[in-house]
Amino acid sequence: MFQFFKKKPDLEKTGLELTAMTDGRCIPLEEVNDPVFSGKALGDGIAIVPEDCVIAAPCDGTVSMLAETLHAFGMTRDDGLELMVHIGIDTVALKGEGFEALVSQGDQVKKGEPLIRFDAAVMEKKGIDMTTMLILLNPGQYQFKTLAGGQQVKKNVDTVIECSR
Repeated sequence: MFQFFKKKPDLEKTGLELTAMTDGRCIPLEEVNDPVFSGKALGDGIAIVPEDCVIAAPCDGTVSMLAETLHAFGMTRDDGLELMVHIGIDTVALKGEGFEALVSQGDQVKKGEPLIRFDAAVMEKKGIDMTTMLILLNPGQYQFKTLAGGQQVKKNVDTVIECSR
């Protein structure tokens, strides 16, 4: 009888959440210890100080870019949202050492699917800050809200960014 008053889901907005790509503490980009990310030169998003060595897909999509050094990957969702995950600070200098790709460029992946694994012992030995950034590359086409700043998050569970068109 009261179905009339219930809010109907907006079909264009469902499924537009990006979940944590690793377990850890979510922080605003402004707190990242790298001016390229903290200044949002590459785009806006969030960062996670990881407590896990596996980086997962924050949404369903295609792996559109996999850095040769395995420290970063890009994804494209079916609706056109483009994002990048950058694992650690100055990790490109490692030339792939300590990273293992679990997927290939062009692969279709599901939210929560493991994509990259890193060796925490290698990173610790080299003094690498493993803060991992999730950057929206075409945010002008979307309205988005970052969530979970300063909170503990679990990969594939906690939403860290909500997007809508």
